[in-house]
Amino acid sequence: MAVADSDYRFIYVNVGSYGKDCDSNIFKNSPLWTRIKNGNIGIPEAKCLHGTTSPAVPYFLVGDEAFALDKHLLRPFGGHNLTTKQRIFNYRLSRARRYIECAFGILSNKWRIFHRPINLDTDFATDIVKACVVLHNFVRLRDGYDFGDIMTINGLEDIASASQVQRETSGNNLRNVMADYFVTPAGSVSWQLSKI
Repeated sequence: MAVADSDYRFIYVNVGSYGKDCDSNIFKNSPLWTRIKNGNIGIPEAKCLHGTTSPAVPYFLVGDEAFALDKHLLRPFGGHNLTTKQRIFNYRLSRARRYIECAFGILSNKWRIFHRPINLDTDFATDIVKACVVLHNFVRLRDGYDFGDIMTINGLEDIASASQVQRETSGNNLRNVMADYFVTPAGSVSWQLSKI
């Protein structure tokens, strides 16, 4: 289990859980989630998106369908009969999830040991994975990046005011705010309808 930034560097890894364990349970039992829920990890205060005065949107992690929805963890809308707004949200969320998927791809292609099962003692295998993550981050920092695909977020002018968003934003409300934002002129991208 890992969290990556937009530079494809790992900012948190949790190594050593069994493959049969549910991703959501591993995450909910991780020290990272405990610190997020206790409020002692240093997540910045909720802020309005660029160019807006409301609503204040909390910082959140992006996960897939395996994770539970929370104000600090967004996941896609489930089901098959989704509205256009929900499908756009799911598409945009999947674009954000690409960073962690690509980080894992870069890691495994750089360190070929991940192309096969690691037939070693569990503790030693865990140390190897952690060492590869540290080396991965070092190489990413040393080699730099080419960011040709940067998404800029502009305003929420056309959607809910602060009074319409609960002071303590729930995961469901946050997901709906972001879904509304992605269909506004300020939050949409010209090609999103062709991708859903």
